[in-house]
Amino acid sequence: MALKLHGRLSSAALGKKLGITGEAARQQLMRLAEQNLVVATSEAKGVGRPQQYWELTAASHSRFPDTCASLTEQLLDIIRTHMGESALDTIINVRESETQRRYLKEMEGKSLLAERVAALAVLRSKEGYMADWCEEDGSFLLIENHCPISPVAAACGRFCSAELEMFGTALGSSVSIHRAEHIIQGGRRCTYVIRELDLSVEHGSG
Repeated sequence: MALKLHGRLSSAALGKKLGITGEAARQQLMRLAEQNLVVATSEAKGVGRPQQYWELTAASHSRFPDTCASLTEQLLDIIRTHMGESALDTIINVRESETQRRYLKEMEGKSLLAERVAALAVLRSKEGYMADWCEEDGSFLLIENHCPISPVAAACGRFCSAELEMFGTALGSSVSIHRAEHIIQGGRRCTYVIRELDLSVEHGSG
């Protein structure tokens, strides 16, 4: 809290604010650094050893109150009420089409389904979904261990259905995909079962 209020501080200055010794403050900071909550930088000031300063990392900011999710839900409700469901659909479609263009660019040159699933997992991880993938019984599993937009997705299921459509487009028309687990419906994670369609069988039956 002291670093949040006052910015980067030396251990001595932090100790003074907390009413403890600089060494005691430094020991606390070292423990926080092991959790990736603070980071130290050195700054030279005149002669002698550089002074070490401590500041919060990006990860530590999640420990403080954040009303972004509730604000987003409020904005969605305002759009629905004053502009209509079609306006909300337009916003979601624009978001997904922009994301889809980026996904399709990453799929260029990847002819194997395994390569495309792996690329999709990397893209989703960069977006905060903590994604992974594996091959299982002739199918592929795309696994998302976290949903960074879960409050918004819970307020508007269209986000989830749009993402599923986007995955299908990115992976190709010769692929089937369905969601087996869903965080919004109480699952521990979201998982997607992905299979290569047997087009020869489909053509034969046609």
